[in-house]
Amino acid sequence: MTIEEVQQEIIQEFSMFEDWMDKYGYLIELGNELRDLDVKEKNDQNLIKGCQSRVWLVADLKDGKIEFRGESDAVIVKGLVALLLRVVSGRTPQELLDNELHFVDDIGLKQHLSP
Repeated sequence: MTIEEVQQEIIQEFSMFEDWMDKYGYLIELGNELRDLDVKEKNDQNLIKGCQSRVWLVADLKDGKIEFRGESDAVIVKGLVALLLRVVSGRTPQELLDNELHFVDDIGLKQHLSP
């Protein structure tokens, strides 16, 4: 699937929920399915600066594609990390540069989350 197709799939999944509590519940569920990072990977080098929650992101280049892994100490943010990884992991650097990530806006999460 392309980046756009994955984003459209996520948008479709979230459109099934009418209530924001259900959407948050789904995010928490996605985050719970995310594999935890190794304790050694939860370091300042992998920490995303400027986020109210602690978020770690690890990237490895394999066969020309970037494999991302990530985690957060906040359950809803961990779900967002899971969604982001679903969209961007396993892509070439050029694919990431050529695509706009819009699914967070399109499912309304941007206006329901703190910075």
